[in-house]
Amino acid sequence: MELEDVLSLFGGLALFLLGMNSMSTGLEAAAGSKMKGILEKLTANRFVGVLVGALITAVIQSSSATTVMTVGFVNAGMLTLSQAVWVIIGANIGTTITGQIIALNMDWIGPVFAIIGVVLIVFIKKATVREIGKILSGFGILFLGMDMMKVSMASFRESQFFLDAIQSLENPFLGILIGTGFTAIIQSSSASVGILQAMAASGSILFKNGVYILYGMHIGTCITAVLASLGTTRAAKRTTLIHLIFNIFGTILFVMLTILTPIVSWVESWTPNNPSAMVANMHTLFAVVTAIVILPLGTWLVKITEKVLPDKEVKQDSIFMYLNNDMSLNVGGSALHIATIKQEIIRMYDIAKFNVINSFDGLLGLKDFNEKKVIENEDLVDALNEGITRQITKSLASRIDAESSQSYRALLYLSQNIERISDHAMNLCDSARDLKKSGISFNSEVLEEVSNMKNICIDILNKAIVGLDKDVAELEDITDKMAHDYRINMVERLKEQKCHADGAMIYSCVLIDFERIGDHLLNVSQQYQAVLNR
Repeated sequence: MELEDVLSLFGGLALFLLGMNSMSTGLEAAAGSKMKGILEKLTANRFVGVLVGALITAVIQSSSATTVMTVGFVNAGMLTLSQAVWVIIGANIGTTITGQIIALNMDWIGPVFAIIGVVLIVFIKKATVREIGKILSGFGILFLGMDMMKVSMASFRESQFFLDAIQSLENPFLGILIGTGFTAIIQSSSASVGILQAMAASGSILFKNGVYILYGMHIGTCITAVLASLGTTRAAKRTTLIHLIFNIFGTILFVMLTILTPIVSWVESWTPNNPSAMVANMHTLFAVVTAIVILPLGTWLVKITEKVLPDKEVKQDSIFMYLNNDMSLNVGGSALHIATIKQEIIRMYDIAKFNVINSFDGLLGLKDFNEKKVIENEDLVDALNEGITRQITKSLASRIDAESSQSYRALLYLSQNIERISDHAMNLCDSARDLKKSGISFNSEVLEEVSNMKNICIDILNKAIVGLDKDVAELEDITDKMAHDYRINMVERLKEQKCHADGAMIYSCVLIDFERIGDHLLNVSQQYQAVLNR
């Protein structure tokens, strides 16, 4: 074993990881939002959930990425824990596809895919085609890296130190520990299993010793989801715990099967002359058998995690409930980030909605009016808008696909319009305070008009973010007509000396804010519909 062999090994590993990263980046750009849509539409059917998890992971070739997305969607309230458990089970099956492809031993596949991918990237200007080129070139580079590792591993068989180390892997605990640690470091079970296949193919490690490393790799892949769950909701942490329990249970089950049954010999007999395929087959068998055993117990698994991580009051150190400052923009990241921003904006909208209704209560002299709460909410809406704007601006500066970029811009516009609605609600609150300070009260005719304004605002507020933009447009036209008619009524009352001049000034400001709220709600409805359609 010489330095050249070691460099070749790590060079091959570098190419392998680069290929996977290129595939992931291309897939995220080409289909990130579509993967989000699949998860969003997930039903409560466990078999559908497993299928969805398996298919998505087979496409993006990373169970870690699927699990991180699932954790994020649970954190954003878009998936329940009961739905997430089936996706995670499916993800563990889908990730074995990479190993099966590698085991085909098609030496020509790497160069061919790499060449095709590079041609698409260099010579085609269309963005979608170039992203497909990234996927293909990444796939090819992955196989070139595998070939390099296989060649370099062959020389390791001559190293006594390496042979002694491999011999010690007959100890199941040590093998599991090495597999767990290695996969936790590179944060990719597909990559670590690929390396194990290269070692097996070169004869550097016997399959009977390598199985324990393989079992440990299933535990090590959980580290990415564990890191992603830091700072998330209780439900998101439970999702990560389910992923960990699944793989620990599978490892214990297969260690017992390996010790007590001839399962290793059985798997060897499937492809006696292909050690790489042996590793891939055991990898698939691990995922499928564990899934079959766990599938009927999924509901119990959810209950166990709820016992281990019970609900408790968590002090909020941030104004955000769903967003965090460490949101990744890798596989599924921008789709997840957009989903959580949408959740924060809905929360922001609900706060602004409360302010509008409560401020009208103040103008009507109702006991429910809470001026202090309106002021606190206005400060919170301003802070949320600033924080969301900062996150979106940072995301737009990153390398994201065109569809995600459009969604970010729509969300930015949405946030700004909601902030303006809250501003006008605050103006209504100030008008209510001015009335009280001046000792002026609206007469019954004005109070009826204010009550009408409140009712139509409630109607629009209830329809603006549920995709009823046509209804909102019609209602906004009514608000314009109401504001026009009520101004005429106000002038007539002044002429007939039925109202105080100072009261008329305050009421004039109320009409302006009422009309502006309608305008901004129409904008909100249109932009929210645009976000829904992406």
